[in-house]
Amino acid sequence: MKVMGLDLGSKTIGVAVSDALGWTAQGIKTIQWNGSDITSAEQELTEIIKTHEVTKTVIGFPKNMNGTIGERGEFSQTFKVYFEDAFGMETVLWDERLTTMAAERVLLEADMSRKKRKKVIDKMAATLILQSYLDSTTI
Repeated sequence: MKVMGLDLGSKTIGVAVSDALGWTAQGIKTIQWNGSDITSAEQELTEIIKTHEVTKTVIGFPKNMNGTIGERGEFSQTFKVYFEDAFGMETVLWDERLTTMAAERVLLEADMSRKKRKKVIDKMAATLILQSYLDSTTI
């Protein structure tokens, strides 16, 4: 059973996939999409699901620091409903507060240039979201 992690942005979706045992997350891709057209990444997501034999998906759920749900969190909830209907698989929303900041910190510590960081930040955030979820299920 492989699990896919998604970090939804308005222009890109970071994608990570677990190993077959569900222990580790690996960032695999950043998909360019139009966030105002919820179906615009469907073909690429279908390919990833088939290629990696994904059976479950974890979607980053951005909450405000006080725990309330803002506009991006509401979008994640809408995307979850769409995703479950489109792909017919179990989908979990996972609190992603500070994930992008953590990804940025890791990339800065690796001394990666700003231009390179911009290309991989969403994939790294998806990896951190998925790894956090995997860690919580194996304890």
